[in-house]
Amino acid sequence: MLSFIHNADLPSFITLYNEINTDMGNSQIWVMVMSACLMLAVHAIVVLGIAGAFHAIDDVMTRRRIFGASFLSYFIAILLVIAIHLVEIVVWAYICVALKVFPTNPQTFYFAGEMYTTVGYGDYKLAEQWKILPIIISFSGIFAVSMSGAALYTMMGALLGHNSQKQANTKGS
Repeated sequence: MLSFIHNADLPSFITLYNEINTDMGNSQIWVMVMSACLMLAVHAIVVLGIAGAFHAIDDVMTRRRIFGASFLSYFIAILLVIAIHLVEIVVWAYICVALKVFPTNPQTFYFAGEMYTTVGYGDYKLAEQWKILPIIISFSGIFAVSMSGAALYTMMGALLGHNSQKQANTKGS
């Protein structure tokens, strides 16, 4: 079944890594990798802060039996999460502008947005040294969206939990 693998001369991981690193021939790509790691760390802290603030506000509103305000704070949390993603796209665009990946700024912004959201609609001609750039930006977007989705899911769970608590309390009375 996998006999073709035995017939192929597969390189070791070290060989493959060295070939890719040589092919890129660009130390600036490591700036991009470090930028992605830093942005993901900052994204995680911001999303945790948004979720923490939501849960604190939600707890206060629940104790005071003001249930509609929790939905408003959830909506605000969604807007803040969307804002942090837009900021990250702009940061990627600025990094790409600083490294002169594309000749025009709008083209750079569209590229950063498409790669971050993994839409991949545009037909961008990248210089050989930047061929790995879409992978780096899209990975950062995928992981950032995953973190945001998990946080919003827990917030929604808190809201749904309050509604079922409220209904259980009314039935029990």
